[in-house]
Amino acid sequence: MRMLRKLVCGNKYEKAARSQGALRIAGVDEVGRGALFGPVVAAAVILPQDTRIRGLRDSKQLTREDRERLAGVVERKALAIAIEEIDSEMIDRVNIYQASRLAMTAAVLKLAVAPDHLLIDAMRLDLDCAQTSIIYGDSLSISIAAASVVAKIYRDQRMREFDEIYPQYGLASHKGYSTPEHLAALEKHGPCPLHRKSFRPVAQTSLPWDTPLPC
Repeated sequence: MRMLRKLVCGNKYEKAARSQGALRIAGVDEVGRGALFGPVVAAAVILPQDTRIRGLRDSKQLTREDRERLAGVVERKALAIAIEEIDSEMIDRVNIYQASRLAMTAAVLKLAVAPDHLLIDAMRLDLDCAQTSIIYGDSLSISIAAASVVAKIYRDQRMREFDEIYPQYGLASHKGYSTPEHLAALEKHGPCPLHRKSFRPVAQTSLPWDTPLPC
């Protein structure tokens, strides 16, 4: 994380794509790939040329307050935004890598403005469109950072909604990730229908969802 904070999030990759003739550049990113519960969520965002948003960077490096503020700025400035989620059942069926690609692809296809170049965080998609895959892209590209923040805000809200349905897991606090609190809840209650059964910490829990719990 210390190394990521040293990276500069700017327009370098957007300018490179425009120098090759691109006019509508979409940043694409996903969140929730490492979680044990719930969907993986992807967002695609097209920003106007030479957009600058002070403080925008990888959503993991921002506080909740900053993410929400910056997401509002992105929504006001963006030419187009699209979000897609792939649920835990599909994740278990095709694996998390392919589910992430499906979510990203669907988000791009849902954009109201068709992009002619994609900037993607460390991945390539099966789309007939020019693409640049960027390692640590959400810390280097403003377009990818915008997608990261939008996707994170959306997924966190989904986790708060799921927390009301499954309050025993503490989803509102850890958002489905493998924290000591979540692992302890899994050990006590077993997985629920929205846990990713193909993930080892979930698969190793002993109680199926429908097992009666002791009073």
